[in-house]
Amino acid sequence: MAFRSLLPTNRSGTSPFSSLQREIDRLFEDFSRGFPSLAPHAAGNGGLLTPSVDVSETDKEIEITAELPGLEEKDVQINVADNVLTIRGEKTAEKEEKDKNYRLVERSYGSFERTLELPAGVDADAIKANLAKGVLKVTVPKPVPAQAKKVEVKAAG
Repeated sequence: MAFRSLLPTNRSGTSPFSSLQREIDRLFEDFSRGFPSLAPHAAGNGGLLTPSVDVSETDKEIEITAELPGLEEKDVQINVADNVLTIRGEKTAEKEEKDKNYRLVERSYGSFERTLELPAGVDADAIKANLAKGVLKVTVPKPVPAQAKKVEVKAAG
């Protein structure tokens, strides 16, 4: 006596659950294409890019390094407000090709923004930034630690 599967099958003899699983997988692949954190290199035109950032620290300063290939100084903006450093920029596509048919485009174009919280008391005017060979380096001098001041207690009256 042959045992039959308890799972239902359709006319072709396959389980409807296998086709459901394929559809769910396809849905998640399509969904993740629009999110840089899930698909970091698939931004496309007008998408949001997420540049890689390294943060290192010495006794005197904090150094933030960001990879921004293909960008120039005019494409990058750095702001500091309420102890938050914001790096913004845009990578634009230069289209001059007339008779090219693309089969694959892997280069990303679009805008980006990264924010980093800075320690309290940072002097925003002392922050320096330079961009060379697609690498942005932002140097943030650490604030001088506050000195405790002793308050003398006197008797009332």
